[in-house]
Amino acid sequence: MRALTLAAAAATALFTLPAAAQEACAVEGDHWDLDDAGVAALYDCMSERMIQGYTKEGDEIAAAYRSWTPTATRMAVAGPHGERFLNTFVNDIAAEQYLKFEDGDFEMPVGSILAKESVAVRKGTGRVGPLFFMTKVDDAPDYDNWFYSGVQPNGKPLKISQAFCHDCHVAFESQDSMGYPLEEVRLSN
Repeated sequence: MRALTLAAAAATALFTLPAAAQEACAVEGDHWDLDDAGVAALYDCMSERMIQGYTKEGDEIAAAYRSWTPTATRMAVAGPHGERFLNTFVNDIAAEQYLKFEDGDFEMPVGSILAKESVAVRKGTGRVGPLFFMTKVDDAPDYDNWFYSGVQPNGKPLKISQAFCHDCHVAFESQDSMGYPLEEVRLSN
Protein backbone atom coordinates (compact mmCIF):
# COMPACT_ATOMS: atom_id res chain seq x y z
CA MET A 1 0.00 0.00 0.00
CA ARG A 2 2.86 2.37 0.88
CA ALA A 3 4.43 1.80 -2.58
CA LEU A 4 1.10 2.56 -4.26
CA THR A 5 0.74 5.78 -2.24
CA LEU A 6 4.30 6.83 -3.17
CA ALA A 7 3.65 6.05 -6.84
CA ALA A 8 0.44 8.09 -6.79
CA ALA A 9 2.24 10.99 -5.11
CA ALA A 10 5.03 10.83 -7.69
CA ALA A 11 2.53 10.79 -10.57
CA THR A 12 0.66 13.75 -9.09
CA ALA A 13 3.90 15.67 -8.70
CA LEU A 14 4.88 14.92 -12.29
CA PHE A 15 1.62 16.20 -13.71
CA THR A 16 1.66 19.37 -11.63
CA LEU A 17 5.08 20.42 -12.89
CA PRO A 18 5.19 23.11 -15.58
CA ALA A 19 5.21 21.57 -19.06
CA ALA A 20 8.80 22.71 -19.69
CA ALA A 21 9.98 20.83 -16.60
CA GLN A 22 8.16 17.63 -17.57
CA GLU A 23 10.00 17.04 -20.80
CA ALA A 24 13.64 17.26 -21.70
CA CYS A 25 14.73 19.76 -24.28
CA ALA A 26 15.93 17.19 -26.79
CA VAL A 27 18.14 18.10 -29.72
CA GLU A 28 18.08 15.76 -32.69
CA GLY A 29 21.43 15.22 -34.41
CA ASP A 30 24.44 17.45 -34.01
CA HIS A 31 23.47 20.65 -32.17
CA TRP A 32 26.09 22.56 -34.19
CA ASP A 33 23.97 21.86 -37.28
CA LEU A 34 20.75 23.40 -35.89
CA ASP A 35 19.08 25.90 -38.22
CA ASP A 36 17.39 29.09 -36.95
CA ALA A 37 14.13 27.23 -36.26
CA GLY A 38 15.96 24.52 -34.31
CA VAL A 39 17.82 27.07 -32.17
CA ALA A 40 14.55 28.95 -31.57
CA ALA A 41 12.81 25.71 -30.52
CA LEU A 42 15.64 24.92 -28.10
CA TYR A 43 15.44 28.42 -26.61
CA ASP A 44 11.65 28.20 -26.29
CA CYS A 45 12.03 24.93 -24.42
CA MET A 46 14.79 26.28 -22.13
CA SER A 47 13.47 29.81 -21.56
CA GLU A 48 11.23 29.24 -18.54
CA ARG A 49 13.76 26.86 -16.93
CA MET A 50 16.41 29.55 -17.16
CA ILE A 51 14.27 32.16 -15.42
CA GLN A 52 13.11 29.74 -12.74
CA GLY A 53 16.67 28.64 -12.00
CA TYR A 54 18.41 31.99 -12.22
CA THR A 55 15.92 33.70 -9.89
CA LYS A 56 15.74 30.98 -7.18
CA GLU A 57 18.04 32.84 -4.80
CA GLY A 58 16.60 36.33 -5.38
CA ASP A 59 19.37 37.85 -7.52
CA GLU A 60 18.19 41.31 -8.63
CA ILE A 61 19.87 41.25 -12.04
CA ALA A 62 18.51 37.76 -12.77
CA ALA A 63 15.02 39.00 -11.92
CA ALA A 64 15.31 42.04 -14.22
CA TYR A 65 17.43 41.19 -17.25
CA ARG A 66 14.67 39.79 -19.47
CA SER A 67 13.00 43.23 -19.44
CA TRP A 68 16.20 44.75 -20.87
CA THR A 69 17.15 45.20 -24.52
CA PRO A 70 17.99 41.97 -26.39
CA THR A 71 21.08 42.19 -28.61
CA ALA A 72 20.39 39.30 -31.00
CA THR A 73 17.59 37.69 -32.95
CA ARG A 74 18.34 34.35 -31.29
CA MET A 75 20.96 32.65 -29.15
CA ALA A 76 24.13 31.57 -30.93
CA VAL A 77 27.50 30.04 -30.12
CA ALA A 78 30.23 32.67 -29.79
CA GLY A 79 33.31 32.87 -27.63
CA PRO A 80 34.81 30.54 -25.08
CA HIS A 81 31.87 30.20 -22.68
CA GLY A 82 32.12 26.42 -22.70
CA GLU A 83 30.80 26.11 -26.27
CA ARG A 84 27.37 27.11 -25.04
CA PHE A 85 24.62 28.87 -26.94
CA LEU A 86 24.60 32.47 -25.68
CA ASN A 87 22.00 35.22 -25.63
CA THR A 88 22.88 38.70 -24.36
CA PHE A 89 20.61 41.39 -22.89
CA VAL A 90 21.78 44.91 -21.96
CA ASN A 91 20.32 47.40 -19.50
CA ASP A 92 19.16 50.89 -20.53
CA ILE A 93 22.51 52.47 -19.66
CA ALA A 94 24.36 50.07 -21.98
CA ALA A 95 21.89 49.70 -24.85
CA GLU A 96 22.72 52.67 -27.08
CA GLN A 97 26.49 52.12 -27.09
CA TYR A 98 26.46 48.31 -27.08
CA LEU A 99 24.08 48.00 -30.03
CA LYS A 100 26.54 49.91 -32.21
CA PHE A 101 28.77 46.80 -31.99
CA GLU A 102 31.61 49.25 -32.31
CA ASP A 103 35.28 48.50 -32.70
CA GLY A 104 37.55 51.37 -31.71
CA ASP A 105 38.28 53.90 -29.00
CA PHE A 106 35.22 54.04 -26.75
CA GLU A 107 34.21 53.04 -23.25
CA MET A 108 30.85 51.87 -22.01
CA PRO A 109 29.15 54.17 -19.48
CA VAL A 110 29.52 53.31 -15.80
CA GLY A 111 26.43 51.40 -14.72
CA SER A 112 26.19 49.42 -17.97
CA ILE A 113 25.23 45.81 -17.32
CA LEU A 114 25.36 42.95 -19.80
CA ALA A 115 23.58 39.69 -18.93
CA LYS A 116 24.46 36.64 -21.00
CA GLU A 117 22.23 33.56 -20.80
CA SER A 118 23.84 30.25 -21.64
CA VAL A 119 22.54 26.86 -22.76
CA ALA A 120 24.70 23.78 -23.17
CA VAL A 121 23.75 20.69 -25.13
CA ARG A 122 25.09 17.45 -23.70
CA LYS A 123 24.21 14.02 -25.04
CA GLY A 124 21.34 15.45 -27.09
CA THR A 125 19.69 17.36 -24.23
CA GLY A 126 19.64 21.10 -23.58
CA ARG A 127 20.88 22.15 -20.14
CA VAL A 128 20.69 25.54 -18.48
CA GLY A 129 24.13 27.08 -18.11
CA PRO A 130 25.18 30.04 -15.96
CA LEU A 131 23.84 33.55 -16.41
CA PHE A 132 26.96 35.72 -16.80
CA PHE A 133 27.09 39.44 -15.90
CA MET A 134 29.49 42.22 -16.81
CA THR A 135 28.97 45.48 -14.91
CA LYS A 136 30.87 48.64 -15.83
CA VAL A 137 32.29 50.25 -12.68
CA ASP A 138 34.72 53.09 -12.06
CA ASP A 139 37.07 51.31 -9.66
CA ALA A 140 38.50 48.19 -11.36
CA PRO A 141 41.34 49.49 -13.57
CA ASP A 142 43.02 46.07 -13.72
CA TYR A 143 39.94 44.74 -15.52
CA ASP A 144 39.17 47.72 -17.77
CA ASN A 145 36.64 48.81 -15.12
CA TRP A 146 34.47 45.73 -15.56
CA PHE A 147 33.16 43.61 -12.70
CA TYR A 148 32.41 40.01 -13.73
CA SER A 149 29.81 37.96 -11.90
CA GLY A 150 26.79 35.77 -12.50
CA VAL A 151 24.46 33.14 -11.16
CA GLN A 152 24.48 29.39 -11.54
CA PRO A 153 21.49 27.54 -13.01
CA ASN A 154 20.21 27.06 -9.44
CA GLY A 155 20.35 30.81 -8.68
CA LYS A 156 23.40 30.64 -6.42
CA PRO A 157 26.16 33.19 -7.05
CA LEU A 158 28.72 32.12 -9.62
CA LYS A 159 32.13 31.97 -7.98
CA ILE A 160 34.51 33.28 -10.61
CA SER A 161 37.86 34.98 -10.63
CA GLN A 162 37.93 38.49 -12.07
CA ALA A 163 41.28 37.67 -13.68
CA PHE A 164 39.95 34.43 -15.21
CA CYS A 165 37.14 36.29 -16.99
CA HIS A 166 39.24 39.27 -17.95
CA ASP A 167 42.06 37.13 -19.33
CA CYS A 168 39.66 36.17 -22.16
CA HIS A 169 37.82 39.50 -22.43
CA VAL A 170 41.07 41.42 -22.87
CA ALA A 171 41.18 39.90 -26.37
CA PHE A 172 38.30 42.29 -27.13
CA GLU A 173 40.30 45.34 -26.03
CA SER A 174 39.15 47.37 -29.05
CA GLN A 175 35.54 46.66 -28.00
CA ASP A 176 35.96 47.79 -24.35
CA SER A 177 36.57 44.12 -23.45
CA MET A 178 33.12 43.01 -24.65
CA GLY A 179 32.35 40.14 -26.95
CA TYR A 180 29.44 40.66 -29.32
CA PRO A 181 26.88 38.22 -30.71
CA LEU A 182 27.72 36.63 -34.04
CA GLU A 183 27.16 39.11 -36.88
CA GLU A 184 24.34 37.12 -38.46
CA VAL A 185 22.15 37.39 -35.33
CA ARG A 186 22.95 40.94 -34.14
CA LEU A 187 20.23 43.49 -33.58
CA SER A 188 21.20 47.14 -33.92
CA ASN A 189 19.81 50.44 -32.72
